[in-house]
Amino acid sequence: MHVAYMVVTVVTIVANAGIAIADFAKAEFVLANSAEVNLPKSWLPKLAALKAAGAVGLAVGLLGVRAVGVAAAIGLVLFYAGAMAAHVRARVFYNIAFPGAYLALAGASLGLAIAR
Repeated sequence: MHVAYMVVTVVTIVANAGIAIADFAKAEFVLANSAEVNLPKSWLPKLAALKAAGAVGLAVGLLGVRAVGVAAAIGLVLFYAGAMAAHVRARVFYNIAFPGAYLALAGASLGLAIAR
């Protein structure tokens, strides 16, 4: 179980850090997706900061502060549930797998953090 927790959480950290960097850089695919779900450009830095904070919190959890890791995973689950809701509300389904994958990673990290 410990190995699964480590692997899944590291993958979740890398994925969230990567997408946070893309958000901060205002990558073209980020801007296009944000526009499709009616997300104002002004929200991107705030949302990127939340993703980055989640990644840092998961890392702190890996380093032994379990409560911080669990809280970060909960935050990411809620964040990506909101992203899924934004896609559904805007009826943008062709790329809903992306926030779904991030939600699955966050959920797996949360489940494994609680189980350990």
